[in-house]
Amino acid sequence: MFRVLYPDTRFPGGHDADRQGLGDGVELVTYQATRREEIPDEVWRSIDAIVLGIGIDISADVIERLDRCKLLIRMGVGYDNIDIAAAARRGIPVANVPDYGTTDIADTAMALLLNFSRGVSAYDNALRRDVVGNWNVTQAPSIRRMKGMAAGVIGLGRIGTAAALRLKAFDMPVHFYDPYVSNGMELALGLTRHQSVASLLGAVDAVTIHAFLNAETRGLINADAVAAMRPGTILVNTARGPICDLDAIHDGLKSGKIAAAGLDVLPDEPPSPDHKLIAAWRNDEDWIRGRLALLPHAAFYSAQSMWDIRYKAAETVAMLLKEGKLRNCVNGELLKEAGFRR
Repeated sequence: MFRVLYPDTRFPGGHDADRQGLGDGVELVTYQATRREEIPDEVWRSIDAIVLGIGIDISADVIERLDRCKLLIRMGVGYDNIDIAAAARRGIPVANVPDYGTTDIADTAMALLLNFSRGVSAYDNALRRDVVGNWNVTQAPSIRRMKGMAAGVIGLGRIGTAAALRLKAFDMPVHFYDPYVSNGMELALGLTRHQSVASLLGAVDAVTIHAFLNAETRGLINADAVAAMRPGTILVNTARGPICDLDAIHDGLKSGKIAAAGLDVLPDEPPSPDHKLIAAWRNDEDWIRGRLALLPHAAFYSAQSMWDIRYKAAETVAMLLKEGKLRNCVNGELLKEAGFRR
């Protein structure tokens, strides 16, 4: 009997998807922890695999206690809450679920862009304030025609590619920045490649972010990046919150460099109500009205995507524990460097 730990589950409706993916011969050990310390030491030491959400971090000190663990898997694309190098030193592969929410997140990025370019929430909010006095077309500060707008994609992985194809369907020329995408992808998809973020930002009217969070991308959209933007750029982030500096976005919105920003993710979740950007938005100050949309890290979410992420993660665990087959490993090179073959 294998024991699989779900340390930070927040799933409504039980564990049907997980049990179906894991199959027979597996015991689920579940917690709703927000701190590593809430899970007893003997549990960490006795489990065969961990299926992780975003509620807690798996740091080196936790990994040192994983005496039996054969796999760490993050239910999602990003895995910045796992110390993958420490896992590799213990010979533990780390995997993710790279394909669970591709369409949902790309659709949300498009929804945010459409919202600002066509004024959907701005009109709705204006009419809610005064359905008679605001019955006019001037209530949407970032409205514009999408056809012909140049769009930029930062990160051309699965989700970024899905977003690029959606943007092209709206007759938008699409540019991208991703130094890890092989040459020729721009030819295959009919896109324009840029060799720097600054070059991309200076060439587009809207930008959507679909990059991993790592040392290269943390704070990528900062004051310098905002300065490189065309005046009136629409910014969308459905990737990871720390990629964008909220102070820079606040200042960019105030100066007009950023026409509007749609943020599904934030550096701190939930955010501090007192941050100057959040406070201005909450207070519906005139200068920001209709120009900022916040979502509660929900771009990935649908009933279908939640089933996919849980089933696919569990299936990956079952394949390794029962068949010795590993897929979607994200620390393979580190395992090799540490002398482990996978």
